Amino acid sequence: MIMKLLLVIGTRPQIIKSIPLIKVAGEDGGVDLSIIHTGQHYDYEMTAAIFDGFSLPAPDVNLEVGSHPPVKQTALIMSGLNDAIKAVPDIMVVPGDTNSALAAALVASKRGIPLAHMEAGARSYDMRMQEEVNRRLIDHCSDILFTTTANCAENLLDEGVRGKISLVGDTMLDLLYETTELVDGCDIVGRLGLEDYHLLTVHRAENVDNKSRLTQILGDMNHLKKVVFPIHPRTSRRLDEFGVNVPPNIMVINPVGYIEMMKLIKQSNGVSTDSGGLQKEAFWLGKLENVLRAKHEWPETEAGCVEDFGLGDAAHRILEELSCA
Repeated sequence: MIMKLLLVIGTRPQIIKSIPLIKVAGEDGGVDLSIIHTGQHYDYEMTAAIFDGFSLPAPDVNLEVGSHPPVKQTALIMSGLNDAIKAVPDIMVVPGDTNSALAAALVASKRGIPLAHMEAGARSYDMRMQEEVNRRLIDHCSDILFTTTANCAENLLDEGVRGKISLVGDTMLDLLYETTELVDGCDIVGRLGLEDYHLLTVHRAENVDNKSRLTQILGDMNHLKKVVFPIHPRTSRRLDEFGVNVPPNIMVINPVGYIEMMKLIKQSNGVSTDSGGLQKEAFWLGKLENVLRAKHEWPETEAGCVEDFGLGDAAHRILEELSCA
């Protein structure tokens, strides 16, 4: 019997988390995979370039929602997704904690579609974060909760979620393992003329929508000889709006692809980031990190928690669990 699986994604991190699952599902004759892209991230380098670079099948539908205030964006995704689902799938899968993931979870609940959440149970315990609210709501809507670590599973048990909790590991670690040779062969460091450098990424609202905070983050880089800064479109807009000057030791570059970013992490002297995904990748690649957040959802990246953060082959476990559901 063919399982009809619907994957809903909308941002670069969601695509990256989904690559191993898309590939494994494509190799399984018992899976009919459909992909709906909400268009929450609409910059080519942040979405389409990843599909092209990994030879992924194009999404069946792109809602092209684009950038809006959170309430409007979530509502537009819900409306568009509801209209786009013509044939009800056996199960809907959503990765992460974005507005796209929340909107999809609510549509699944309203339509009576079984829901699986990838990366369930991550908690920062900071309810000022939209992502924290999103992930909690998604988890309590989900029928299957795929966790990356034992700590995430424990968080869900403490909250008494109704769905089945399954510790499967992290698809992002799967992807890092699978692309080792490509990363090693990437020439971005040489092309940029880099030697000793620090890597900076910043995009979260609490950091870039506040002029003084954004200025402080950039100023804190002054003691470093060289900083490479792949700039998020949101951050670029805020720098222009605020009239903030980037210090001369910071090299601002356009967003880069996954392979190039992993190479920049691997060859760096250290990383400063507010990205949860990049925080994990830097940890796995053995880099000293400066997490630009007061609270975060990955305590496993801190000393003493490393033993529960190395489970690979997550995509196969996820697909096996879905096939048995």
